[in-house]
Amino acid sequence: MVERVLDRYRERTVEALLRHIPEQSPPYLYELAADYPGRPCKGLRAALCLATCVAFGGDPARALNPAVTVELFHNAFLIHDDIQDGSELRRGEPTLPAAYGVEVALNVGNATNLLGLQRLMANRRELGGELAWRLFEETELMCRQSLEGQALEIAWIRDNACGLVPGDYYRMCLKKTSWYTFLYPCRTGLLVAEGAATEANRLDRFGWYLGAAFQIQDDVLNLAGTEADYGKEIAGDLWEGKRTLMLIHLLERCTTAERVRIVRYLSRTRAQRGPDAAEDVQWLLDRLAAYDCVESARQAAAGLVEAAEREIDRVLGAVDDEGGQEADEAREFLFALPGFVVERGR
Repeated sequence: MVERVLDRYRERTVEALLRHIPEQSPPYLYELAADYPGRPCKGLRAALCLATCVAFGGDPARALNPAVTVELFHNAFLIHDDIQDGSELRRGEPTLPAAYGVEVALNVGNATNLLGLQRLMANRRELGGELAWRLFEETELMCRQSLEGQALEIAWIRDNACGLVPGDYYRMCLKKTSWYTFLYPCRTGLLVAEGAATEANRLDRFGWYLGAAFQIQDDVLNLAGTEADYGKEIAGDLWEGKRTLMLIHLLERCTTAERVRIVRYLSRTRAQRGPDAAEDVQWLLDRLAAYDCVESARQAAAGLVEAAEREIDRVLGAVDDEGGQEADEAREFLFALPGFVVERGR
């Protein structure tokens, strides 16, 4: 059911998104802004915006432009992430920086943000000035939280932070992942469904729990998945020195000698590590397995999923059941989404 809803809403969103990309383009600009959205993907964020709107009694046609906005900002973040991380694969194909260079990719990411801003402006005509302004405020909040979360992660790598605790990781998840992947789409969908005066934070706990579980599962897939499941470079987080929950657990559990080796490895950039880096990455994978770091991360994600399920049950329990078949399916989608998040790639 989750896959069916994702497919339907993704098809609607991508079709509308591509209609708003200019046909006339300078070289290597707007035609490349259509690249990532056109690749096989789940379209989770746009689907969550649409499903939330429908589940709370709204008209999905009114939420389509906001869903396109969500998807455009998401794809702009992906392009910029690929530049910052030096990633080579995205959705099973070469990333834009790998295929066209950093200069082109950076400009395309900025152009994708511009297209998102244009969709925000279109809300004034389609939804009215008051609601359009609320959606603009939500977008500003999401961008600020996401950029601050990304700054935390970059700083940890740059400053070789090796004394982090799980609480640091969860705070980063709230800002970097939960806000733009779950809170922002849910809040946007609620606003479209109920109007500018609604309390848009009713699903915030659901979004926070689900975002943290989603990020942990993404980190697990990076180490324990396959490129077919994950669509990106396996063990890329270790190559990049990202402070995942699993790496934090490893630094807490390892011996003193092991910690010295880990800290030394993390102190160098990918370019500085030289020919022995592959051996170091394999050693790290072995140590993560030896100390059950992947399994403990999976257990943490499962606990967060249970919390998200309780929260969505509480919120939707107070919603009028009227709305027809699509509303029923949208509520069922929201109920089922937490379990889907941690089962993907298994």
